[in-house]
Amino acid sequence: MTSRIARLVQQLDGGADESYDARAELIWIGSAAIPAVMDGLPTLGGFGRLTAIEVFEEVGDPRCGPALIGLLDSDDPTVREWAATALASLEIDGAVEPLRRAYHACLERRTPPDWTEPSGIRWALTELGARTPVVPPLTARLRATTGDNAPGWPSAHFSEVINDLADHAQLILYSQFWRVDAGRTYGISGTCLDWKLDWTMPWEHLVEEARTWSLLEADEAPVGDGTFVTPAWIDHTDLHLER
Repeated sequence: MTSRIARLVQQLDGGADESYDARAELIWIGSAAIPAVMDGLPTLGGFGRLTAIEVFEEVGDPRCGPALIGLLDSDDPTVREWAATALASLEIDGAVEPLRRAYHACLERRTPPDWTEPSGIRWALTELGARTPVVPPLTARLRATTGDNAPGWPSAHFSEVINDLADHAQLILYSQFWRVDAGRTYGISGTCLDWKLDWTMPWEHLVEEARTWSLLEADEAPVGDGTFVTPAWIDHTDLHLER
């Protein structure tokens, strides 16, 4: 069994079909495979490590925690991001301080805050109770409260949410639209406006520029029953998160 598992671990770096089959078999084997996957991580490339992270998440064995923490120092930003979100989804003990260090490393590299790696680490810190997003009162009241499948805010209130967040110095990074239909939730296209912020500008300028672009999105946003929007935003403190 040991040699078989080791062979499967190496196949995680193979072609798409080979990697998928190895992933599925390792998940089926379960916790018995986790030590071998952890031991094999240093020999895997980026694709193999991402697939290994998927195995860790699906199996849900907390013994993978140290391996995931180690991946926060990977040279691959996607590996770092996936490791961060896996640490949160698995509620790994002792993950908060390594995640804080990983976020500070993003800040030191001047990674734009709206890129996926810092976004993923902020999400992980929030899920683990180490970061509390600022939610102004009106935004909190407008959030959908009916139904388990309501993701975020009814899109008809998008403009109100944008202005409330900006009025409270919250910077909107991007927004995702959703449709809830017959109990199913799925993402839908928004306005596809391509806007970028100049992160060298003062915070107040960034907040207002993001407000302007977001209101343009709101003007063209999909609306109607069952249509929701989930804006992602940050506070000024997210640019110098406390250690």
